[in-house]
Amino acid sequence: MLQSLALGPSIALFVACTLVIAITGTRLAGVVDRLADRTGLGEAIMGAVLMGLATSLSGSVLSTSAAASGHPELAMSNAVGGIAVQTLFLAVADLAYRRANLEHAAASLGNLLQGALLLTQLSWLLLAFAMPQWTIGPVHVVTPLLLVSYVYGLRLARDARAEPMWVPQRTRETREDEPDPSGEERSLAGLLGVTAVLVALMGVAGFLMQRSATGIVDATWLDEALMGVLFTAVATSLPELVTTLAAVRRGALTLAVAGIIGGNAFDTLFAAFSDVAYTEGSIYHTVSDRVVTWTALGAVMSAVLMLGLIRREPRGPGGIGFESVGLIGLYGLGVLTVLLA
Repeated sequence: MLQSLALGPSIALFVACTLVIAITGTRLAGVVDRLADRTGLGEAIMGAVLMGLATSLSGSVLSTSAAASGHPELAMSNAVGGIAVQTLFLAVADLAYRRANLEHAAASLGNLLQGALLLTQLSWLLLAFAMPQWTIGPVHVVTPLLLVSYVYGLRLARDARAEPMWVPQRTRETREDEPDPSGEERSLAGLLGVTAVLVALMGVAGFLMQRSATGIVDATWLDEALMGVLFTAVATSLPELVTTLAAVRRGALTLAVAGIIGGNAFDTLFAAFSDVAYTEGSIYHTVSDRVVTWTALGAVMSAVLMLGLIRREPRGPGGIGFESVGLIGLYGLGVLTVLLA
């Protein structure tokens, strides 16, 4: 009886937060698109940094708080599970964009660099799992490297936009990152103010969603790894799905892809935050093989996505790219490994 009382309100709160995220997420995609035009930073950088960070707030809060409260398995499985499911969301967006393969139309050097950064970050995590427990205090030596490489990767992406050494070939279906005249209706200060409000709403909704997801975990007998990679990861990743589909509807295709790849690169920092919050030693050496498997799965899915961004297949099976088909299959394989383990 007590479990049902705890579970019911948690589900109700989860649904309410989903509605808030759907509304604010749709609006956020439009505002970030206009900010990209106004600041001159472009959709790839703004999507990777601002939209990626804003839509990752709930997952960051969940992983850090879970680690601090002594649940490292939930913290890490939420982080790596979120990367996998958010990569899968690009396949969903590809299905929604029927004119051509999304990765073909959203050609961008910035997205390729963000993809390389993401693979680097995931490689650091895999290295941390395999290394001895070398720590500085309670923090593993890989944790500061995660933070440094992330910042340096963003700098490389910014510099490449200023002086590109590689340019994608333009085709009839390529949607380039061009300023939208409608974005001139509001001042830069106004756009920043709206962004701050939307980010705050996203953060509050994400925090409450984290609470509701934790309530569902507490009211069931499911283990932390299963809840992390399949439930909390999906729940805290809903902003990425909403904002990606909203960006596709707006025609901001580079922003849609950048929001996912950049958000995934930022999500690897969940592990760093969790390692700092976990005071009993290296968090990387407390997790199960399933967490390691999902980290490797995220790396493989990211590599397949990069192959699609480089190959730029105009149209593949079912009107989507080969990479989208591969992402769906890989994610399904990952689900099977969790359910059958």
